[in-house]
Amino acid sequence: MRLALALTVLSGLSSPVLADPLPRKVGQCSYTTIQSIGGRLEGDPSSGSAVTYANGGAQVSYEVVKAIVQARRGDRVKLCLFALPQDCPKGDDRGKVYRATDLRTGGQWELPDSQHSCGGA
Repeated sequence: MRLALALTVLSGLSSPVLADPLPRKVGQCSYTTIQSIGGRLEGDPSSGSAVTYANGGAQVSYEVVKAIVQARRGDRVKLCLFALPQDCPKGDDRGKVYRATDLRTGGQWELPDSQHSCGGA
């Protein structure tokens, strides 16, 4: 019985859905896993890159990012808040820039959380 309980606890520790909350302050980092990878436009891999994370974070690019293409769903990622948008309309917090490091591949990318920054389209 104890062995089964210990195995259950240990398997939960390595679960790909475990994730820290998104960082809130510039320079702060958290750990999460990749939930999905694809093109900026669904079904069109040449439209750019998009990645979502288990902690609710996301990043997007109009360019195809090689490091994202090489990443896989479930990869553990160190996600750091790199920059915050300035002078945004109230309630519009788009445009946070995160630096991600895929801990499996060592690949890095620095991208915003939205196609448009605050106040944009």
